[in-house]
Amino acid sequence: MAIDKTPIRHDWTAEQALALYSQPFPDLLYQAQSTHRAHFDQLEVQRSTLLSVKTGGCPEDCAYCPQSAHYKTGVERHSVLPKDVVRAKAQQAKESGSTRFCMGAAWREVKDGKDFDAILDLVREVKGVGLEVCCTLGMLTESQAERLREAGCYAYNHNLDTSPEYYGEIISTRTYQDRLKTLENVRNAGMTVCCGGIVGMGEGVKDRLGLLVQLANQPQHPESVPLNMLVKVEGTPLAKEQQVDPLEFVRLVATARIMMPQAMVRLSAGRMQMSDEMQALCFVAGANSVFAGEKLLTTPNPGEDHDNKLMSRLGMHFRESKECSTSVAA
Repeated sequence: MAIDKTPIRHDWTAEQALALYSQPFPDLLYQAQSTHRAHFDQLEVQRSTLLSVKTGGCPEDCAYCPQSAHYKTGVERHSVLPKDVVRAKAQQAKESGSTRFCMGAAWREVKDGKDFDAILDLVREVKGVGLEVCCTLGMLTESQAERLREAGCYAYNHNLDTSPEYYGEIISTRTYQDRLKTLENVRNAGMTVCCGGIVGMGEGVKDRLGLLVQLANQPQHPESVPLNMLVKVEGTPLAKEQQVDPLEFVRLVATARIMMPQAMVRLSAGRMQMSDEMQALCFVAGANSVFAGEKLLTTPNPGEDHDNKLMSRLGMHFRESKECSTSVAA
């Protein structure tokens, strides 16, 4: 019997999100898995690759980030990578089964001129390889967003990180409204939106759900919702934070799936701290994408061999690579 598709809502309250999240664990997972099956192939996971194309020296003071110029973390800085290097990385990612290639640059905002022109060239190179192109470059103006889309950028990542109420505990150099404005510029330019957050920064369940309410109540849900578990890096203010409870993280994944039924819910940073069993529960809860490669920007990540073996053990599979469009997904 076909499962009725969960209605798409944009009017979630904090109380409703908490009621979902607080259900008995089997009931929550059943609802999330039912929602997932109504919109996706429950056995398929998309593999994405993330490459830092400009590393370190960021003027922002995000308390979790080893690339901030405010902290001494030992991250080696480099300027925008050459086109041939990035194209080779993209080709390697495609051959390894990734269908999306995301390029990250440690900027508060990308500046018009040689740096932005270099990024546009990289977007064209990666698009030429036949991958979905995603960028995360900090804040964007309307015209920059339009130029990225014209160059072939399919998606733009700009995370809200946490709830509006907790945001000031983590970042002081950029406002929540700044982030929302960039998301608006991305959407208006015709790119898909990749937007999620980080758990494990000292926030409570209320703040984690506050993030989901912000995302789910956008005029259009993000097509991609990366959920990151804090990777603690020596030298950052959050280096001593407590580890996230695995079942709390699974609950968050399940709640995100129910609140945003058509979004790709991505297991992003922090997978090195997740057991195979925890990741399996996340897939049952509705996660359907992971980031591949030995490193996510500057932090460790499980290798492709491990991910392939995990998919095999679970009887699941990675989405097959295909030529990708630059139009907004339906």
